[in-house]
Amino acid sequence: MTFLKKDYREIITKAVCGKGRKFTKATHHVSPSHRPTSILGCWVINHLYNAKKKSDDTVEINGSYDINIWYSYNDNTKTEVVTERVTYSDYVPLSVKDDHCISDDYDVIAKAVQQPNCLECEIDKHGSKIEVEVEREFIVKIIGETKVYVRVNPEGYQIDDDDEDWDVKLTDDELSDVNPDFLGRRKKD
Repeated sequence: MTFLKKDYREIITKAVCGKGRKFTKATHHVSPSHRPTSILGCWVINHLYNAKKKSDDTVEINGSYDINIWYSYNDNTKTEVVTERVTYSDYVPLSVKDDHCISDDYDVIAKAVQQPNCLECEIDKHGSKIEVEVEREFIVKIIGETKVYVRVNPEGYQIDDDDEDWDVKLTDDELSDVNPDFLGRRKKD
């Protein structure tokens, strides 16, 4: 069977035109108000970010988060929590890219696969600052307009009468075969 050009339709739709993924480890230096003796805990909260297409093959993610460090000082006799707001810019390369998008108007979807998380928190070698190692990971998708070609049946769509018959009725014989205790009876204690 030979198909002619008239047997195809061109559909313009939005589709994923690019994808990327990036894992990042970053080390931050936090200056507490007192010389730390030991680290008691560290956590990362309040993560905010937004993404935009930077070039044909890169998405830029700008974000921020708070690092909270609970530490002791004065030879472990007092404690304090220090909070520092950190900003970052991650550039995510597009590993999958479709060059057939027909518009430069893109939607960018970014999702944090791994929210910023503290991997390690320790007092630096000079003893006055705290080093915090944080990991984060993003996936991004670029949504743009593209063309899809669909083959059309040249004979048209035929409605099958069997497809329209959805009203199935049970006969009295079929109902009489149903066991009302098929789940079993519960015994009362």
